[in-house]
Amino acid sequence: MALRPDEFYDHARAAADSELRLPLARMTGWEISPFEPEGLRVSPLRPPTLPEADRHGEDPANCDLCSERDQGVWFNERWRLARVTGVGVPLVLMLFPLDHHDMADLPDDMAAELGVLTTHIVRHVQALPHVSRAHVYRIGDGAAHLHIWFFARPEGQAQLYGSWLPVWDDLLPEYPAEVADADAAAVADALVISYGGRRKPTDEQAHA
Repeated sequence: MALRPDEFYDHARAAADSELRLPLARMTGWEISPFEPEGLRVSPLRPPTLPEADRHGEDPANCDLCSERDQGVWFNERWRLARVTGVGVPLVLMLFPLDHHDMADLPDDMAAELGVLTTHIVRHVQALPHVSRAHVYRIGDGAAHLHIWFFARPEGQAQLYGSWLPVWDDLLPEYPAEVADADAAAVADALVISYGGRRKPTDEQAHA
């Protein structure tokens, strides 16, 4: 059985100093870390807060992601894929179910589809020129509506390897939007061919 919240806090606090700061992690010593260990320190541990605050959209009636069903670069009857703007790496995409589901309550047929669809998206992101890897993340602490992140790691940038990539993304200057838009469109076009679904119609098509 997992430790209770108070037990987990006590266990972690035993490794902290008098200011409740844990030592730096092994990750901060990696050559891919965006931070130099000298002068870096860990924030003080905070005691658990119970009950936890609701995530955004716990009530589907108040879920922004449910109200954005028509926003994205690719769609089928159950999913939509959208480009995340204002990022520093070449491309960040996010996959959402159209209906209000989280990972734990995803129906089995959609869970199976998620695995295949994720593979197709990764394949097409990695086929983009000057992109080496597509990193896939599911976190789920901010919003109750399932959202899967796809980060494109730029070719040749060895510092951006691995689990530090989202942190580097936040530090880098904003990537040219017109380039990211074109790459997102290329992924969507490839997805239509390899998996099905449709691209978002242009304004002219939508009003035809």
